[in-house]
Amino acid sequence: MKNKIFVISTTVLLLLSTACEDFLDKNPLDKPSTENFPQTQEELLMGINATYRNFWYTAPGIGKSSWWYVYDHMADVGWERNLSDCQLIANGNHASTTYFFSHFWDHRYTAIAKCNYLLTNMEKAKAVTDPEFYSQVDGQARFIRAFWYWELSYLFGNVPLIIKPLGLEDDLFVSNGNKEQTVDFLLSDLDIAISELPVSWDKNDQGRATKGAALTLKARIALFDQRWDIAVQATQEVMQLNMYHLYPNYRELFTYAGESCSEVIFEIMFQYGIKDHRDGRCFFPRNAKGHSNKVPIQAIVDSYECTDGKMIDQSPLYDPAIPFKNRDPRLDQSIVLPGTIMAGFQFETYKDSLECWNYNTDPPVRIGNQDVLNPYATFSGYLWRKRTDIADLQYLSNSSLNWIMMRYAEVLLMYAEAKIELNQIDQSVYDAINQIRGRESVLMPPIEIGKTQAEMRKIIRQERKIELLCEGLRLFDIRRWRIAEKCMSGPLFGRPQKPYNYADQGIPTFDENGIPNHDAYKDKLTVIEIRTFDPNRDYLWPFPQKEIDVNPNLVQNPGY
Repeated sequence: MKNKIFVISTTVLLLLSTACEDFLDKNPLDKPSTENFPQTQEELLMGINATYRNFWYTAPGIGKSSWWYVYDHMADVGWERNLSDCQLIANGNHASTTYFFSHFWDHRYTAIAKCNYLLTNMEKAKAVTDPEFYSQVDGQARFIRAFWYWELSYLFGNVPLIIKPLGLEDDLFVSNGNKEQTVDFLLSDLDIAISELPVSWDKNDQGRATKGAALTLKARIALFDQRWDIAVQATQEVMQLNMYHLYPNYRELFTYAGESCSEVIFEIMFQYGIKDHRDGRCFFPRNAKGHSNKVPIQAIVDSYECTDGKMIDQSPLYDPAIPFKNRDPRLDQSIVLPGTIMAGFQFETYKDSLECWNYNTDPPVRIGNQDVLNPYATFSGYLWRKRTDIADLQYLSNSSLNWIMMRYAEVLLMYAEAKIELNQIDQSVYDAINQIRGRESVLMPPIEIGKTQAEMRKIIRQERKIELLCEGLRLFDIRRWRIAEKCMSGPLFGRPQKPYNYADQGIPTFDENGIPNHDAYKDKLTVIEIRTFDPNRDYLWPFPQKEIDVNPNLVQNPGY
């Protein structure tokens, strides 16, 4: 049974913010106060536990679901059916007044404030605290603060860098920070965390930040800021820990069977009745009483290679009449495809499939196909298989499945990408990529040596797109590679309106970034929505308008 770290006193949460005192205020005698907290090792533990609480964040408009995978539904691989702010951001109809941004901003800065409070005041407990425990608390707080600042700085840009609690004596009208200086600070702070955090925790503390997690975050920040040397060094240090290995079964990795396995570096822990989520409800088909409201789209389905390692427009193995045959096994392991089984039901989304098989009975029976009949069934014709577990069918709205935030495959891909950008393409780069492609449940052909830097850049971007799908990183990738205007503008396509067959019009082609072109077949595909992306504006999110209105020192991002 998981021993969670999120059962936290609400009193402590209230303490982790500054308070105004007057001459009538007295320090309570029976509980901690902002004046004296933390004074003991027990209070220090309460304080660090409180800083983890913000990982259980729910973005507005998406229900009790994980925010991390929602990022992919603001990118070129997924779509959010709910008419929420997430959909508006994805199709370019957002503004500085869009509520999502202020909610997101407030949440991140609240989380940072908790870390700032603890890091500033934990000295009060140092004399009565075990030195190793004290150091580990410091490292965890620095890691968590760095995580939230990483998100803020890469989505909003020059956000204010606040590293201490702000009191009435401070100038509360903070100015824009400098992203490069923020990155400098985060990398330096993570170096401290790396030196303080343990390689692993015992089962009672599972879910806490480790040395490997801090190194992985350091590598991610460095890679996204094109600090290739630092990214190489950090990923090498993760590898040298000899703590992490690829899990043999890609599909199983994202189920209960894969929780806390050797590939997982950092995960958010959940447990029924204490802290849970409803990702199953969002992903499962209508026949299984799911909502089918977060779905993959045609572009990602077409992006999977054939089993010979070639894209569908180049491979002789691709049959447009049987489009899912001879494809990278991760396609079926990640996406529920028409004609397959999901939750014991035949999954078919062609509009004339008014009935389907229910295999949950003995013998199977034909039923009305809610994945066609329900007006709110999947609009794209596909569903996510990745990050679902059939065990959640009995609860649906109360999944206990952990969220994987960092895993070893990402480390290997970051190492390879950084080495490619340095043009240091040696055997270790091929080995890193081929380890992932050679996973026991995948067994895609290895990348052969002798590629140019441009060829390897295309390969690594394709591999990140497929391997890390629905893990929240695609939004960041298309922005840092500056390709978002190419893949986030124009029609968003779902499955063909008629039985699936590209043969009569032509198979999609792919550019150097792996982005499919559906022009030859666009009249046959379902158009879900029209997206726009303004490269002069949309590479950064707007600062919330309410922050601009009250703070004369804060300068809005261009175009808003």
